Amino acid sequence: MEFNKMNIRTWSMLGPSGAFGLAACELAKNDKDFAVLTADLCNFSGLDRFAKNYPQQFYNIGIAEQNMIGVAAGMTKEGMNTFVTTYASFISTRVMDQVKVNLGYMGLPVKLVGLTSGFSAGILGATHMALEDIAIIRAIPNIVILSPADAAETMKSVLAAAQLSVPVYIRMSGASRSPVLHNGDFDFEIGKAIRLKDGKDIAIFATGTMVSEAMTVADRFSDIGISCEVTDIHTIKPIDYEAIGKACSKKLIVTVEEHSRIGGLGSTVAEVLAPISCVPPQLLIGTDDTYLHAASYSTLMERSGLTAEQIYNQIFKFYKENI
Repeated sequence: MEFNKMNIRTWSMLGPSGAFGLAACELAKNDKDFAVLTADLCNFSGLDRFAKNYPQQFYNIGIAEQNMIGVAAGMTKEGMNTFVTTYASFISTRVMDQVKVNLGYMGLPVKLVGLTSGFSAGILGATHMALEDIAIIRAIPNIVILSPADAAETMKSVLAAAQLSVPVYIRMSGASRSPVLHNGDFDFEIGKAIRLKDGKDIAIFATGTMVSEAMTVADRFSDIGISCEVTDIHTIKPIDYEAIGKACSKKLIVTVEEHSRIGGLGSTVAEVLAPISCVPPQLLIGTDDTYLHAASYSTLMERSGLTAEQIYNQIFKFYKENI
């Protein structure tokens, strides 16, 4: 696929699900063993075109998510390259026993695609908010966790996951008309973070939707003479130890995620830093340990303090009080 400005803009307009659907079509072109399973979310998964063009490689299992993982595991055991899609909230909780046994324990390389992670489906209530999915899946051995920051990175994540012989969870965050961080082709390596902006005072590690917010925050800090480095952590597991270690030269390390502060990116970075002596303070920005009532995506982000303005204010306050 060509990662040019025009394609990337189109993918961004479609959003994560649309980008996934196009990537699936690309993979099916040259791999007859490639298959996608969905739990009655064909349109919502961006798979309309895939289902029409590759009907023999598309399986709608219905609203039976646990069964879907079992079916995918069996197909994978027989040599097929299987991707399964449903809401991130379901793929990290409802099917967890099947994921633990078939993917974690047996090591079958099923690829999980968690749609609408974070608050993307928050209008449907707490049952559809996936704010603990990283924490849950990260605790299961042998599963790679990818958290792309924009549509182009979603494409890269899906294409890269298809080549792996291990289980993968792709955490899809954000909605259609998503921000563009990559205007052209770029190097994408699982386990290798991407530094988007250099800085000497504050190191900001962000993932998913929060990467674009972090870039906005960094630009605002530059206006007052504080230099922020922004790193896109598109791979939560395995985490990039080297990138995190280098941040110890900064005055402050900040993690930003559309996920609970418990067990997500912030916790992962803290675990890396724990054995290192003389590390700078770390500020974890994420959602509170609570459930919010149903509301629009923008409302939920604001209530959780995850807008660029709110993130800036949190970092500024901590920086002034502690550095």
